[in-house]
Amino acid sequence: MPAWLRSRVMSATKWEYATVPLLIHATKQILDQWGEDGWELVTVLPNPSGEQHVAYLKRPKS
Repeated sequence: MPAWLRSRVMSATKWEYATVPLLIHATKQILDQWGEDGWELVTVLPNPSGEQHVAYLKRPKS
């Protein structure tokens, strides 16, 4: 592997992920709190049960 590629692979960001149920009446507050803790929203999908949505979040692993 060329040195330039090896250095890019070695310095690649490592991520941690979280899934969070979103309560319809508190969606903004929930996302704001996770954002304050350094989490970035990736997507929101409906929960298979149909009761609430689920947020998928990520942040750089420390």
